[in-house]
Amino acid sequence: MFLPGMAWKNLSRYRKRTIITASAIAFGLATYIFMDGWLKGAEVESERNLVLYETGSSRVLTREYWAEHERMPLASAIEDPEPVIAALRGAGIPAAPRTLFAGEAVVEEGSMPVRVIAIDTERDEQVFSFRETVTEGRYLEAGEPGALIGAWLAQDLGLAVGDPLTVTTRTRSGFHQTLDLEVVGILTCPNPAINKGTLFMPLDTADALMEMEGAVTEIDLKYRDYRTAEKMNATLAAGTLAAFPGLTVVSWKDLAADYLAISATKKGGSNVMLLLVFIIAAVGVSNTMLMTIYERTRELGMMRALGMRDRDIRRVFLLEAGGIGLIGSVAGVSLGCIANWAMVRWGIDFSAFMDMSEMDIGYRISAVMHAAWNPPVIVTALVAGVLACVVVAVFPVRRALRLRITDCLRHT
Repeated sequence: MFLPGMAWKNLSRYRKRTIITASAIAFGLATYIFMDGWLKGAEVESERNLVLYETGSSRVLTREYWAEHERMPLASAIEDPEPVIAALRGAGIPAAPRTLFAGEAVVEEGSMPVRVIAIDTERDEQVFSFRETVTEGRYLEAGEPGALIGAWLAQDLGLAVGDPLTVTTRTRSGFHQTLDLEVVGILTCPNPAINKGTLFMPLDTADALMEMEGAVTEIDLKYRDYRTAEKMNATLAAGTLAAFPGLTVVSWKDLAADYLAISATKKGGSNVMLLLVFIIAAVGVSNTMLMTIYERTRELGMMRALGMRDRDIRRVFLLEAGGIGLIGSVAGVSLGCIANWAMVRWGIDFSAFMDMSEMDIGYRISAVMHAAWNPPVIVTALVAGVLACVVVAVFPVRRALRLRITDCLRHT
């Protein structure tokens, strides 16, 4: 225990330097953990808001519709959805039929394009969670010519509950159609894509007006764990849906491919930023360790002159570097976890900056952004902080040990 004891005494003797160096490490690691937790939270919450309000866990479509799903072709709808829904429910999977089509919302002040989603007002709640997001008015009722619209869309169109709304579109046969609706409710959804350009109406109302004759464009599914969507889809394709050869089932990842691509790009840029933060901290540590060993060259020569072996001297300095790294890493991880805990519990409410539909930060979040825990990153930061200090101390110690004892003793 002689060498560790000596290293600890040196850390205590050069207390200010130890504190300064450990503080640099702590700041870098705390920032790294905080930012990583924040970005991780944005990803997790975006996925949740995608599944709960936009895609469901998976979606059943006709193969022709999926090939052109961006155009929302009504001609490629599921002709008889009820047997499919019954089979899915028999397998214990909640399912909700929907019909999607594009339209133009027209008011006195002008018009703007919207995505219209016709929903089964009862079964849709088993898959999605829109009723709880209605902040004004009420939820849709079957058979009524009513519309439920996002808060940002209502703001852009200047609409309130009870106002009339006209939507121009084309029916399944390709004829022009005008939908005269009444705004019965306004929702404020955690998913900004729903808030800014989506209009909901009853499925049975749309069925008559759009000449669907009972057909729907999709059947949305809800799994207990949406992260198992690919596995569940493979099971469905080989079992329950095998009796319906014209249909295919796609996961939420397939439906949100564009968002996930953007998210991956953002994640790559964020990782570079986090790496830079870590490098800055490492450079600070390296500079401090170089100065420490440079100032103690005479001390190093004295230890060699008194008969201490080079390998023991090397171990003492590396133990000191590791001790500084351990102190700084523990402090940094602790501070980072405290900051992350506050973000996990309360988050940051930036809804004031999201009042305009033009505002888009790329994530499916529109109000409070929470952080998330990422244990592998926390453990990695702790270990990397210690190793970084040891590694940057190796080279200056090695250089100093190459000097002759007399040169070390003459060093000023």
